[in-house]
Amino acid sequence: MKISLKTHTKTPFLLTALFAGLAISSGLKAQTFTTLHSFALEGFDTASSRITNSDGAAPRASLIISGNTLYGAAAVGSTNGSGTVFAVNTDGTGFTNLYVFTAVTGPYPQTNRDGDYPAGSLILSGNILYGMASGGGTNGTGTVFALNTNGTGFSILHTFTAMPGVYPAPTTNRDGAFPGAGLILSGTTLFGTAANGGFSGSGTVFALNIDGSGFTNLYSFTANPAPNYTNTDGEDPEAGLILSGSTLYGTARGGGSTGNGTVFAVNTNGTGFTNLYSFTANPAPNYTNTDGADPEAGLILSGSTLYGTAFGGGNSDRGTVFALNTDGTGFTNLYNFTANPAPNYTNTDGIDPQASLVLAGNTLYGTASYGGSAISGTLFALNTNGTGFMPLHTFTARAGSNGTNSDGALPEAGLILAGNTLYGVASSGGNGGAGTVFSLSLAPQLAIMLSGTNVILTWPETGFNLQSTTNLAAPVWITVTGQNAVTNPLSGAQKFYRLSQ
Repeated sequence: MKISLKTHTKTPFLLTALFAGLAISSGLKAQTFTTLHSFALEGFDTASSRITNSDGAAPRASLIISGNTLYGAAAVGSTNGSGTVFAVNTDGTGFTNLYVFTAVTGPYPQTNRDGDYPAGSLILSGNILYGMASGGGTNGTGTVFALNTNGTGFSILHTFTAMPGVYPAPTTNRDGAFPGAGLILSGTTLFGTAANGGFSGSGTVFALNIDGSGFTNLYSFTANPAPNYTNTDGEDPEAGLILSGSTLYGTARGGGSTGNGTVFAVNTNGTGFTNLYSFTANPAPNYTNTDGADPEAGLILSGSTLYGTAFGGGNSDRGTVFALNTDGTGFTNLYNFTANPAPNYTNTDGIDPQASLVLAGNTLYGTASYGGSAISGTLFALNTNGTGFMPLHTFTARAGSNGTNSDGALPEAGLILAGNTLYGVASSGGNGGAGTVFSLSLAPQLAIMLSGTNVILTWPETGFNLQSTTNLAAPVWITVTGQNAVTNPLSGAQKFYRLSQ
């Protein structure tokens, strides 16, 4: 049986496949990349060694969306060089600085009243945004804050406590320090991670009420002393958490049995910590292994499967995409990013993924912060079974002393998907060299899988209907019954299929 696929768009295409033990799968095909906002690079304050401008710089946090408004954080820049919280419409209009963090003073760790370097993603509940600043605050170790979506009502919910030691001496405290990720909200409780501090200086998992009360150190990661920097649980949880039932899941960038990081689970009351997976050793000189190393990104969950990225390791020490069951079994290396050798350091797919993935149907979408044909990073898609890797966008080369281009570079944050459009940020590049907010529109495609004597057609939940015809010369399109999946026998006449709105 021959099956042809036609996606019903303004520029349709035709894909024909003869099923003789062959399976073809495709998720969403990239269509249009749009730079929604370029952050301005206007000056450098030599006294504070800070980038200053009007709107912020170096956005390193994933966006969130509400209606037609995107909310995000710029890690540095603004009039004080300490970063901003911003809003921009999904069409690129109406950019607004909702909050400008105040200037920091003093030696390391530098302090202020509200926080510095907001590098983690925001969350939204009602008309209130919640987030964290990685540094600053009265102790220089970071803050948890809240802010209304109209820019009013900024408040500090928690200031992380001081640490007596200075790295590499033990830097311990009771609650954690330098939170580099976003929060999650369950009921009236916020959950998050702090990359350092805690009872052993290896970071913490914490909980906090939305009114700032009830801060609880749920778990302090154990010490991982030199020279091996190993422990039983992990160290340096730089990424945010996800919640399923009463269980929090996350990653620790270092520590574990080889010092290459872990995937962990812990109950919301702080009990039952479990090291689900320790990444394997990747010895010099190649630093390669079979699974990845240094997971800097959070996880996503589908059913009982966790998906994530590792910054390094894998076949080329350029990072991996992986899957793991929630009980710690079934670790699978879904994709190895390829080598990018000197002198150009380029490749076709990107390197060093350091952000969480997003899932739609059976397709994972993500960012690689470097590599690609211009060493500026890529956006990619990958099927959940590890097949069908596709670069969706390769960021262009940067030029000049400020490193400018048209689209951005170094996408260090994850993507969000709204309808058929991906939204994200790049931490560098753009017209000012200080980063961009961008969108990537997608056209849905069918996924085709052979199953015994049948063929199964699936498509993302995007508001499209499947239609078929037996004759393209004079087609009569008939809507096929089925919600995002239909099964047809291999025997029978040739049929042509398309998705139509």
